[in-house]
Amino acid sequence: MYIRPSSSLRNDYISISDLAKKTGEPIFITNKGIDDGVFISMETWEEREKMYRHRDKIYAAEFSRLMGDPVYTQEELDERMENLFHAFEK
Repeated sequence: MYIRPSSSLRNDYISISDLAKKTGEPIFITNKGIDDGVFISMETWEEREKMYRHRDKIYAAEFSRLMGDPVYTQEELDERMENLFHAFEK
């Protein structure tokens, strides 16, 4: 865990940014010793956002399954897709 004072953002931004990029970890920023914010690299933020979107899709699929929506095996999906492709070929 990395903790830096808020003055580091003002006085030494480059090293904070480099640390975030190098480690891929969040850097906790304090103000007068109290938690104030979190700094992460854009790459880390984008990866986390992608993970959250993926997780949301999994939750939605699981909720749908629990609500009784139809569930298909991979083989059934493959067959349905083949049928769709062949329907467009005609």
